[in-house]
Amino acid sequence: MLPAASRYASALGIFRILTGIWWFVHGYLKLTSPDWGGPSGTCANIMQHMASGTSGPYHDFMTNVAIPHASTIAMLVALGETLTGVSLILGLLTVVGGIVGTFLVLNYWTAGGGYGDLGSYSGLETGMMICTAIHAALPTGLVYGLDGLVARRAKKPAS
Repeated sequence: MLPAASRYASALGIFRILTGIWWFVHGYLKLTSPDWGGPSGTCANIMQHMASGTSGPYHDFMTNVAIPHASTIAMLVALGETLTGVSLILGLLTVVGGIVGTFLVLNYWTAGGGYGDLGSYSGLETGMMICTAIHAALPTGLVYGLDGLVARRAKKPAS
């Protein structure tokens, strides 16, 4: 039998905030870096390197869509990471933040060709995917989060 939700809800709330801080820091650093988003910037260089390790449809996507639009992809990555962090820190739309973060990590992992290598399952991407997917699967925003405030207000009967 599982313990009562109140026993682990606080821990999940703190875990959500820490995961959000990780996402926010990574996204904010990309948003404020002048080297991140240019056509020959850091993101474009990372995508070039990643494309060399992929094959099939994802390789075609990287070479025909992502790399030619590197500046747009760089901005989307930076915004996605930052907004995932804000969502998880505030506990607002945590399921959406969890889904977006998990999607981002799966793309990083796939772009790096990691899906075919068992050694890549022990990397940072796998750890962050698990940490972020927990917030997509569980209502972690109900404790120490705005999701909980909204849920409590919705349950109050009108006077």
